[in-house]
Formats: sequence, C-alpha cells, structure tokens
Amino acid sequence: MTTTSKRTQRDYYLAFKLAVVDQVEKGELTYKQAQNKYGIQGRSTVLVWLRKHGRLVWSQGVSPLHPKGGPMTESKELTPEQRIKELETELAETKRKTEFFEHMIMVLKRDYGVSVSKKPLAKRSKKRK
Repeated sequence: MTTTSKRTQRDYYLAFKLAVVDQVEKGELTYKQAQNKYGIQGRSTVLVWLRKHGRLVWSQGVSPLHPKGGPMTESKELTPEQRIKELETELAETKRKTEFFEHMIMVLKRDYGVSVSKKPLAKRSKKRK
C-alpha cells in the first residue's frame, strides 16, 4: 500500500514544470487533468506554471482545447501542431473560395455569355543583372 505525502512547491523541478506545461499546451491534457494525473494539490499551481513558462497567454485560466474555453491568443510562436491546424483551416477556406469563383465563372458563361479569361503573363525581361 502506498501512501502519498503532501508536496510543497519546492518539490517541483523546473524540468517537471516544463513537461507538464508542454503536455497541456499540446492538448494532451487539460490543466485539471494534469493536476490530477501528477497529484498536484494546488488548484492554481498548473495555471501559474502555464502563465510563467508557457507559450500561450493563459490569463483566462482555461486550456485552448478545453471545450468550455475559447482559443487563447499566441504570445510567441505556434507549436508545429497548432501551425499545421492553422494551415489546414486556411487551405479549406481557400478551396471553398476557389469553388465559389469557378462556379461564378461558369454562371457568367452560361447565363450571360461573358467570357472570362486570365490575362497573359507579362513577358520577362531579357536583361539580367
């Protein structure tokens, strides 16, 4: 049978704090799940670590992936996972716009007899420096 003793703030090494912050910011755990998983007793301890060591702005006190919370604002740079998600969203939006414009061109040709064509590319200069 194992007994757990109360831990104090001094027990948490910087590497441990950074590992917990990294897991929460990657969305692997919410800050409350991290608190329960690692036996961190302070209610706001993980949030304090997120504010101090995290890459995101944690002033609202919720994870960016927490269902009740909105997305956090970025303070430094995005993680690769966040950047990938951002780029996938932009790509989906660009595809929707492309489909819309192609449909508009089709309607202009079919209903109004308007021919829409791309302008020819400008000729390249033969001079090179």
